[in-house]
Amino acid sequence: MNRILVILTINTENLPENFQEIIKHEREVVAQWKEAGFLDQLFLRQTKNGAVLIFKDIDEAKVNELMPTLPLYQLKKSMEIFPLIKDKEF
Repeated sequence: MNRILVILTINTENLPENFQEIIKHEREVVAQWKEAGFLDQLFLRQTKNGAVLIFKDIDEAKVNELMPTLPLYQLKKSMEIFPLIKDKEF
């Protein structure tokens, strides 16, 4: 089972007035991904400037297709994508 780690950092300077609405919509999208089975985990960053997402059973091309559909993506400062392989001993 493959995993893909995504680290999304948003620009927290000059957040739009509708930021809370964006967050609400973001949670809805993430819940849909979780229900669909391809989002394994979501972690918010302590710095409150982004999140770490772990996808499963999809490829990097699909992740690149999905990420721009996140409402917070419009505030993206940077995004790093790391395909992962599981260590067979763990």
